[in-house]
Amino acid sequence: MTEVVLFHHSQGLTPGVAAFADELRAAGHTVHTPDLFDGRTFGSLEEGMGYVEQIGFGDITERGVRAAERLPQDAVYVGFSLGVLPAQKLAQTRAGARGALLFHACIPVSEFGAAWPDSVPVQVHAKEADPLFAEDIDAARGLVSDCADAEMFLYPGDQHLFADRSLSSHDPDAAKLLTQRAIEFLGSR
Repeated sequence: MTEVVLFHHSQGLTPGVAAFADELRAAGHTVHTPDLFDGRTFGSLEEGMGYVEQIGFGDITERGVRAAERLPQDAVYVGFSLGVLPAQKLAQTRAGARGALLFHACIPVSEFGAAWPDSVPVQVHAKEADPLFAEDIDAARGLVSDCADAEMFLYPGDQHLFADRSLSSHDPDAAKLLTQRAIEFLGSR
């Protein structure tokens, strides 16, 4: 059905991210999960962010862009938190992008030097009281107001990475609804 490029969060390509990719595959989609950390995973958000800070956010973004170069252009780009960086950049700047699903984060559109393309639908999903998403809420609101085919879904609670079933922040009810909405989004692409 749809080609999907799914980027993991700062704890790495965890079993929960892999399980989410498997759910999309079970719905009939082809899902690629580039590992931006070369097999490393971290036990906490803080440990993962420490690693990211050593490497640099720009390098992480470019690792994602390079990984996508080997994949079909007509893809939907999906990012979990840190993974939103390459997902959003590719959706905004790579010809042929079919959509974007941004989980737990959103970057100002101006960060990637191009307006959001009218032909690329996007959804943003986050917890309404997530303190980390509080830094991104204005960017998400701006994206939704400027893009004709954009939606934002805010879920009750304050957990970051609530859609990763392998983490203690997992919220099964919200994750189920996010997954359902993501599958519906992909089915329409």
